Amino acid sequence: MLLRLGFRKVRQRGSHVILKKSGPDKEIGCVVPLHAELAAGTLRGILRQADVTPERFREKL
Repeated sequence: MLLRLGFRKVRQRGSHVILKKSGPDKEIGCVVPLHAELAAGTLRGILRQADVTPERFREKL
């Protein structure tokens, strides 16, 4: 989903992938675990790191 929002895969280590997105005045990075299911709190933390609102995330589903 984050790839649809303009993030790119930078690297992967084990079951975690590092995604980054370059903006006009900053670069945003986040760590995403590659699991079949994510806990609600984990997803919330990923969205916070990615600077994506839950509403914007739902739009892209």
